[in-house]
Amino acid sequence: MIGNNTYTLTAGADYSSTGGYTATLGNLITSYNLFKNKDEVQVDYLIMGPGLGEKAESQAKANRLISIAGARKDCMAVISPHRADVVDITNTDTQTDNVIKFFSSLSSSSYAVFDTGYKYTYDRFNNKFRWIPTNGDVAGLMVRTSVNSYPWFSPAGQQRGILNNAIKLAYNPDKAQRDQLYPLRINSIVNQPGTGIMLFGDKTGLGYASAFDRINVRRLFLTIEQALQKAAEAQLFELNDQVTRANFVNIVEPYLRDVEAKRGLYGFLVICDETNNTPDVIDNNEFRADIFLKPAKSINYVTLTFVATRTGVSFEEVAGRV
Repeated sequence: MIGNNTYTLTAGADYSSTGGYTATLGNLITSYNLFKNKDEVQVDYLIMGPGLGEKAESQAKANRLISIAGARKDCMAVISPHRADVVDITNTDTQTDNVIKFFSSLSSSSYAVFDTGYKYTYDRFNNKFRWIPTNGDVAGLMVRTSVNSYPWFSPAGQQRGILNNAIKLAYNPDKAQRDQLYPLRINSIVNQPGTGIMLFGDKTGLGYASAFDRINVRRLFLTIEQALQKAAEAQLFELNDQVTRANFVNIVEPYLRDVEAKRGLYGFLVICDETNNTPDVIDNNEFRADIFLKPAKSINYVTLTFVATRTGVSFEEVAGRV
């Protein structure tokens, strides 16, 4: 039944009559490989969904998605921990250790996002409550951020990171535990009183410090690269001369100024002239443009300093000493 309408499917095997279907890791890998070729299949997010029965299989499933996203370089893989590592475990320190161990074996990639969450939600199709991973929610937050703001805004926090249809969390890390997880590229899903359940971190799965270890920066570059790739492809088979280069720059610079005006960039520089299109480059039938971007950065830490002063003290006197 969909809404108030009932549909009957024929000529297939009924799920209940067969005792259910079980997808093996091999089945899943085969299906994921259908998304390898970005020229054939357009995709923005590869969502892990639930893990498999064994932790090693869940890790292999996650690594395959990360590998595909990294090879395509035009989408994000969104990964949650192994179910048994967080669900029905009452000790949060044990959950923290389990989550750290699970993600420690996953590949480093700025095209991946790791979260801690399993949420308890109502399954209206089966009329029951169940635990489901929050990787689908995190992908949804990125989509919602693109629709309501822009891709270069962070999908985390109170403004854009609130999860829907979540009753409770299997694992709700406290501040000390979040401070353990975040340097290890793991974004916490937290339940904060008065705020709700939200994504509390915006790191990618990159294993070292870089501009691309933040979700908003990676998604900024994905957006710009996809837009400018089309402009570059329009130059194919044109003459590599001053006119073609000027036409390309006249397409790119207004686009980047628009992104800058919408708070995605602090600045940019486009070089497409005889300095990078040298005679050797031209003779090799190539076209080159160097695009330098200063991405806008999200706030991850807030420091507030409160100072009590004497009644007769001027604020101008003490403001520079704090």
